[in-house]
Amino acid sequence: MADFRLYSYQQEVVRRALLGENIIIWLPTGAGKTRAAVYVAKRHLETTAKAKVVVLVNKIHLVDQHYTKEFQPHLDRSYRVVPISGDSEERDFFGQVVKDSDVVICTAQILYNAMINTDEAKHVELSDITLLIIDECHHTKKQAVYNQIMSCYVEKKLNGERALPQVLGLTASLGTGGEKILERAVEYALQICANLDSDIVSTKNYLPDLEERVPKPVKTFDIVDERPKDPFGDHLKWMMQRIHDFMDLPNNITLRECGTQEYEADVVILERHGVKEDNRVWAQCALHLRKYNDALLINDTLRMLDAYRSLKDFYRSKVDTEIDGTDFFLMGLYRENQAELKHHAGNSRYENPKMSKLESVLLNQFRPGGESRGILFSKTRKSTHCLCDWVSTSSTLQQAGIKAAILTGAGNGIDTMTHVKQKDTIRSFRQGDLNLLISTSVAEEGLDIPECNLVVRYGLLTNEIAQKQASGRARARASQYSVIAQKGGREERREHINEYLDKLTGDAIAVIQAMRPQEFRSKIAQMQREAIIKRKLQESQKAKRRSQHTPASVQLLCRNCFKRVASGSDIRLLDNAHYVNINPDFKKHYKTGVQVFLNRTFEDWEPGCTISCNNGSCNKAWGSEIKYKKVALLPNLSIESFALETPQGRTTPRRWRDITFTVDDFSFEEYCQEHMPDFLD
Repeated sequence: MADFRLYSYQQEVVRRALLGENIIIWLPTGAGKTRAAVYVAKRHLETTAKAKVVVLVNKIHLVDQHYTKEFQPHLDRSYRVVPISGDSEERDFFGQVVKDSDVVICTAQILYNAMINTDEAKHVELSDITLLIIDECHHTKKQAVYNQIMSCYVEKKLNGERALPQVLGLTASLGTGGEKILERAVEYALQICANLDSDIVSTKNYLPDLEERVPKPVKTFDIVDERPKDPFGDHLKWMMQRIHDFMDLPNNITLRECGTQEYEADVVILERHGVKEDNRVWAQCALHLRKYNDALLINDTLRMLDAYRSLKDFYRSKVDTEIDGTDFFLMGLYRENQAELKHHAGNSRYENPKMSKLESVLLNQFRPGGESRGILFSKTRKSTHCLCDWVSTSSTLQQAGIKAAILTGAGNGIDTMTHVKQKDTIRSFRQGDLNLLISTSVAEEGLDIPECNLVVRYGLLTNEIAQKQASGRARARASQYSVIAQKGGREERREHINEYLDKLTGDAIAVIQAMRPQEFRSKIAQMQREAIIKRKLQESQKAKRRSQHTPASVQLLCRNCFKRVASGSDIRLLDNAHYVNINPDFKKHYKTGVQVFLNRTFEDWEPGCTISCNNGSCNKAWGSEIKYKKVALLPNLSIESFALETPQGRTTPRRWRDITFTVDDFSFEEYCQEHMPDFLD
């Protein structure tokens, strides 16, 4: 610990934090923000009576990373540092762990759950903490869990409570929130400051030192011309027009250009409109059109074969699910044209020129036996799998010595990675067993990834924060940051806009830093008061919306076949997370599928099998069963799989919090008394 020193620019940005002030440290990726936070935490522990440090992260994999790489190695052995994530058994008695520890590193959701939990072993008050470190603090906005925590903090502060922790935020890019005018960008940044009750600090006196430690990559726009002919895409559009004609939409419903995000938004709205109007033709055609549009978007970015396979996989899942003439038309249209689509997809003369450009960018950096490392960022998990397949089957890229692997977010879906697999992949990359990561945005923020010679953004339309984070991964000397895009296309335009917004972020922060302290404090205090009023108003409106209908007056309909299958009075909220149906008669409406396997264990429940609609050939996925306390087998429902029939008509809520009736909490004792009386005896 004696060798634990900061660079001059780090010493500059932590100065006010060492005086006990609430600050946001604004430094670029790779500049050592976390190391600076460890330094502040150590000094805080040394100088504060009954010190208690909590470090919040927004992604589970960062818990172990911050513990292993930063806090545990650099804090004296006299301090107890404990990492807690959803996989940790300590989460079940989080409150006690906080009392017994000096430093706790956890996801923000775990802390928030502890703040609202009444169980003494799990409960934590903000007053129990003396220093709260918030990683990637630019996420402290709107309904994000960071902001839920800080909203409690701000309200307590305005109510005169003094026993509140010091706040230390860390970020590489605050962003503008989509604002494009300096005055409004300043307001956005000030709102983040108000949410965090903190001022922003950055290095002023040691910029050359910072630039020496964090070199900027050479940015290249690797632009391609539009492909001269696209028979595969043209045939998809012709098929989509056939579906348009079949729907016979009224003049007041229009769909924008196929193959765009705008078209996707239009068909999402059309599907909901079809459900509400009891028009299954519109609803089903919209679902299929979205898959065709997905194929067009894939065709624009990846191989034609990838686009064809995505459509083929969708229709394979639809086999034997026809309910009426709409389904027979849609399935027949695909079957009649499948052979021609496959033929076009295999014609290399019309392959995507972006793929050729990507190949040349990679070959320019990688050589057999070379030491280059790179990250290829793509939009979706599916696209990372397609790109990895392309790299691994390309003899040219393999001869160049490229050893690629996928890095995506953790989760429970078929294309997700476990946290263990993430760590193994990064370890292999660090050790040189891999030299190219093909990643979604999971590698943009926070992950401890070695210095790269090459970062490629491929087929991405993201904001200035994501661009800044991705660029910061190219940390090696003379590294390259490549943007591959079609000439004049959306990606090229977005990248230039992001450059402007990144500069605007810096200008907005400069304005804030130039404000007189009294003016700054007055401004954020006003914003904090307004935010509390707005939040209370929203809570009131939410409560009013939730009491709009009685549970018994609302019916749940299968989103696919429109059959009524449950009443709102059948639904209960279990553990503040799962919406389950407690009516035993509901079982006759669904059939079970495969067993669900999750990458973690839970205190009171375990996953069961998937469930789907049992109405004829419908087979609409509804969610899965869960076994609660080893006894109660309960169907856990996804609200997106249902429409609600209310006294005012049908609705299509996207989230359970959007429903218009109140759901009671699940009572295990009441459930057993009613459905399993022998169990209680």
